[in-house]
Amino acid sequence: MAVSMRDLDPAFQGAGQKAGIEIWRIENFRPVPIPKSSYGKFFTGDSYVILKTTALKSGALRHDIHYWLGKDTSQDEAGVAAVKTVELDAALGGRAVQYREVQGHETEKFLSYFKPCIIPQEGGVASGFKHVQEEEHKIRLFVCRGKHVVHVSFARSSLNHDDIFILDTKSKIFQFNGSNSSIQERAKALEVVQYIKDTYHDGKCEVAAIEDGKLMADAETGEFWGFFGGFAPLPRKTASDEDKPAESHPAKLLSVEKGLAKPVDTDSLTRELLDTNNCYILDCGLEVFVWMGRNTSLDERKSASGAAEELIRGSDRPKSQIIRIIEGFETVLFKSKFESWPQTTNVAVTEDGRSKVAALLRRQGLNVKGLAKAAPVKEEPQPHIDCTGNLQVWRVNGQKKVLLPVSDQSKFYSGDCYIFQYSYPGEDKEEYLIGTWVGRQSVEEERVSAVSLATKMVEAMKFQATQACIHEGSEPIQFFSIFQSFIVFKGGHSEGYKNYIAEKEIPDSTYTEDGLALFRVQGSGPDNMQAIQVEAVASSLNSSYCYILHSGSTIFTWAGNLTSPDDHELVERQLDIIRPNLQSKPQKEGSESEQFWELLGGKSEYPSQKIAREPEGDPHLFSCTFSKGNLKVTEIYNFTQDDLMTEDIFILDCHSDIFVWVGQQVDTKNKLQALTIGQKFLEQDVLLENLSREAPIYIVMEGSEPPFFTRFFTWDSAKSAMHGNSFERKLTIVKTGGTPAIDKPKRRTPASYGGRSSSVPDRSQRSRSMSFSPERVRVRGRSPAFNALAAAFENPNGRNLSTPPPVAKKLYPKSVTPDSAKKPSTITALTSSFERPPPARETIIPRSVKVSPPTPKSTPEPNSKENSMSSKLESLTIQEDAKEDEAEDEEGLPIYPYERLKITSTDPVSEIDVTKRETYLSSEEFKEKFGMKKDAFYKLPKWKQNKLKMALQLF
Repeated sequence: MAVSMRDLDPAFQGAGQKAGIEIWRIENFRPVPIPKSSYGKFFTGDSYVILKTTALKSGALRHDIHYWLGKDTSQDEAGVAAVKTVELDAALGGRAVQYREVQGHETEKFLSYFKPCIIPQEGGVASGFKHVQEEEHKIRLFVCRGKHVVHVSFARSSLNHDDIFILDTKSKIFQFNGSNSSIQERAKALEVVQYIKDTYHDGKCEVAAIEDGKLMADAETGEFWGFFGGFAPLPRKTASDEDKPAESHPAKLLSVEKGLAKPVDTDSLTRELLDTNNCYILDCGLEVFVWMGRNTSLDERKSASGAAEELIRGSDRPKSQIIRIIEGFETVLFKSKFESWPQTTNVAVTEDGRSKVAALLRRQGLNVKGLAKAAPVKEEPQPHIDCTGNLQVWRVNGQKKVLLPVSDQSKFYSGDCYIFQYSYPGEDKEEYLIGTWVGRQSVEEERVSAVSLATKMVEAMKFQATQACIHEGSEPIQFFSIFQSFIVFKGGHSEGYKNYIAEKEIPDSTYTEDGLALFRVQGSGPDNMQAIQVEAVASSLNSSYCYILHSGSTIFTWAGNLTSPDDHELVERQLDIIRPNLQSKPQKEGSESEQFWELLGGKSEYPSQKIAREPEGDPHLFSCTFSKGNLKVTEIYNFTQDDLMTEDIFILDCHSDIFVWVGQQVDTKNKLQALTIGQKFLEQDVLLENLSREAPIYIVMEGSEPPFFTRFFTWDSAKSAMHGNSFERKLTIVKTGGTPAIDKPKRRTPASYGGRSSSVPDRSQRSRSMSFSPERVRVRGRSPAFNALAAAFENPNGRNLSTPPPVAKKLYPKSVTPDSAKKPSTITALTSSFERPPPARETIIPRSVKVSPPTPKSTPEPNSKENSMSSKLESLTIQEDAKEDEAEDEEGLPIYPYERLKITSTDPVSEIDVTKRETYLSSEEFKEKFGMKKDAFYKLPKWKQNKLKMALQLF
């Protein structure tokens, strides 16, 4: 489209440069900007142009232009508003969607800019009216019809049983709820009451709710009816033109030539019918679309808009909405009218139009900063969840689940399904996330079983946990951050997987340490790293990743040319987990050994681009109706927390994952269908955004919203903690002037070992296990706790190595430090999280080395080069434990074996204090299981004790 300065109204110069709303009123047939203090105030005799600019996650600016026509505006003013809207679009580069808004029939998108409502005032400027001056308050009666608020005659005859009415008097606002209105409608009407209270009463007046059918039993009801001359039965609602829905009919396509609309002869609507050199009208009854080809001129676009206006006037369809769109920027609603619409078209959608306008304006000395596409903001995705909580993992085995030991809970197999439960400190209580992980090679029966078992766990917790359904390869950042170090092996160990490969006579590809295996290592750091087993062939390599290749005791690490030192560090960390205590042979891309290629079956081509993950998109909120397997959704524009009604289910679509929010008042049957609703939404792909069927689905229960959900809102947790239905809650807020204070339940006290708080901790505090801490010194074959202590002495910047180490007892407090050499692996992973983070790591992480066990009897000289500081520490630690072994801590209680004391015992002990099972263990077995003596254990905080007992199935 050719652009010239004569086509651009000076009032639009510099418009749309930043996110927000801009409004112009048509005065003397010219657009005049109005002050922001007047936004939302419309006069019935005027016409307006409204520009909504939205900043997208991609960095681009999206524009929606609306022209609003008051019921008393002149035809000439309305025509000017329509033409100026086309000109404004040209000034913005010719890509905005344009909407015609008629008073009383506005689109939901337009009304969402001015929540909760707009109440047009009598008067006007250019139409010859005078704005009504402020005067003595007059009693007004409004009716709420959906999202529209209409000023009606103040008379009893205006009332009915189906609608909600608001009576605005000088000292009190009454809301009359028709007996046939819904709770949700009543709640939304209260937002209008709040708006009237704030706008016309400075927030200082009383509010009363009147129920239809309730006689004059209370003073407020009597006061309300007194304004109408006393109570009397209401008449039935009579149908009016306002109540009749706009007629819809099959879509008709018309081609606009020289201002005239001519029907296009076709049996079916397809994209190929639209010519880039022409303008078209798609008449769908309620919606009338004007489609403008990229190669059409400004005059042709104005002419097509005029033809659409004439079409509506000629057929007397005041409710019809005109929506004008540019080729290449079609809305989802427009595309849905066609039988086929390709995912991509051959339209050259470039920045040319906007650049030309920017160049013209720049020559005029104007600021054109906003006309160019903003650079996308590159930011590291954040988990938005406290990553220092407690994790339990089960593998699904047929119809049952099997608890995994702590040492295996981050090692998954692609042929299996898993259930995980993660508890973490929330804002005011302990929060829970229960999820299923579905392996790519898993069987359908176990997939169904996993979801069923997880749902039962949520139901057992009275739906106070967030539920997640996650598929292999589509894991969200929250999942990886919770597991921190995550490994996916090929094959599986479940009954379902074994039976499947046996029936199909498929070779078992389950990972074994002695076999040939190739792992791709990925992640952003020690608290978010993964090793994924891939096919052990050269084509599985990628220049953007590092790999681990092993065959028996032969181990290679391979670094692509596009990898960073941080990537190399992650390989070493994962190597410690996959094959500890073995030395690897580093390979750099381009200089590999023959043995490396032989293990991979020879050289072949491989990619260099990083594997793309679904990016998080701009969020969209939908209200849901699910009945008989059919899902109907309605988008809520410019959503807020107040749009979430406790009686309903909503879907928050973020493209990379979706959230199904379930209100407290939803019945149990519908709560259990929440996951099905999410899956149906992915299938329907209502926004035509090519959603993945395996995108993560979160089921979020009202009152237990996780931080990675509430971040999309300006969240007030007190609102979701209120009792009652939507109407009762909002009535309380309107009457009291704000959200009432809620007595919040106490949650566990944040641990002091890492400065843990409800917010996401620092990187140095985030890790639950010191074995994955970024600051540790890497020495294989030692416990994480010992490595953390040794780091303080082996770091040459920490202190002079000639200085003897301090007494081990002070460095390793008795309450925290067991014998690291004898500590069980379960307790190692747990107690390591109690210890203080070690000093910051060096830039270069030392290679893993093998250390021979020290001899306790030897007494090395402080300056001896043959003996490292770590040897001294091990000697001191063992000596300290020897002294502790001499102490007796018998309590006079009977002694029972561990196998009979644990909660899963097949021969449990009776008549014991089940809250203190550990006290019945002998001193020797207690130390063997817990890795410390009893007196040291009981000096731990209570929550740490419970954490250890849970790991040993004693709690």
